[in-house]
Amino acid sequence: MTTTADDLAARIGAPVELAGIAVRRAGRPRPGVPEHLLTTDAEALVGRGDIDVVVEVVGGIEPSKHLILKAFENGAAVVSANKALLAKDGAELHAAAEQAGVDLYYEAAVAGAIPLIRPLRESLAGDKVNRVLGIVNGTTNFILDKMDTTGAGYSEALEEATALGYAEADPTADVEGFDAAAKAAILAGIAFHTRVTAAEVYREGITEVTAADIASAKQMGCVVKLLAICERSADGESVTARVHPAMIPLSHPLASVREAYNAVFVEAEAAGRLMFYGPGAGGSPTASAVLGDLVAVCRNRINGATGPADSVYTKLPAKPMDEVVTRYHVSLDVDDRAGVLAQVASVFAEHGVSIDTVRQQGRDGDASLVVVTHRATDAALSATVDKLRALDSVRDVASIMRVEGE
Repeated sequence: MTTTADDLAARIGAPVELAGIAVRRAGRPRPGVPEHLLTTDAEALVGRGDIDVVVEVVGGIEPSKHLILKAFENGAAVVSANKALLAKDGAELHAAAEQAGVDLYYEAAVAGAIPLIRPLRESLAGDKVNRVLGIVNGTTNFILDKMDTTGAGYSEALEEATALGYAEADPTADVEGFDAAAKAAILAGIAFHTRVTAAEVYREGITEVTAADIASAKQMGCVVKLLAICERSADGESVTARVHPAMIPLSHPLASVREAYNAVFVEAEAAGRLMFYGPGAGGSPTASAVLGDLVAVCRNRINGATGPADSVYTKLPAKPMDEVVTRYHVSLDVDDRAGVLAQVASVFAEHGVSIDTVRQQGRDGDASLVVVTHRATDAALSATVDKLRALDSVRDVASIMRVEGE
């Protein structure tokens, strides 16, 4: 805002004055930041009557929610990067912004610098989006990429991610899928014009992904990625939003997304398949997205207008995961003897789960059996696995992973 002030003024049509910065600890060194702008009283700052735009990058639910609502009450528009808050209380925030007649923009909340929310909300407003599929968490993508390319185990890859600053000291939000689930809720809501909260997103993290899973994916010509998948049902009567590890073929563009990068596919009826790729986190990428929103909000302010309102006219329900149809990779530890494969196949058939391929390896009385299914519901697969566990010939269900990106 200071080094590019002239450019911002030219793009907006008026200069932008930085009125104050609320921080937790005012005494920390902040090179290049005028000390007189710093305050620890965030509530007083957003409550000033002369503020046009508040930028919220605090994160979390509170005090962020209270401060944003107070900003609206005082006539200020808000630019936020707070995915957790928007995924949980987006309806309340949008309603408050609309009542106050101000903007709520949050491009930085999903996929960092990648322009994604505005294309969905504005560029594709005349199209019908049917699916959003992507990698939206850089930490987990870095870990899975290292497991794939170096043969490292999960713990080793997480340790490297932490050392490089990709993973937080407490990586739970990333590795357990909470971060990606919040982003999936936001994307599904915008793409399908309905209300989706983080609680309605099915979530699995990557903590159970093993080196054996990675190796098995390689044998199939696949890689393992943590995917956020948002879909409109074929009949158009419901939506699904889910986050989980999945095997995708090497031929799929998402398979080549390396390190901590993000990439998202959007599938629309008229536009077809669009791919958005770039750095999904970090100070500079986040700043880029925040400043883009700041320019848009300030332009609206000058013109006496607001941007697109929250569009939730379809009111489509979120379908439970039990009804979601996908393919599965099931790895079993079984006795290495005649008839076991027939037993296993009969259990799949009993529950209406069609088998695509089977791979078996046996040695000294033990065997591993890998079954890849055709498309089936999660409920049917769960019933199949329960029955498999009851077979004397099945020693363990070693792993279950979905297969995507056909």
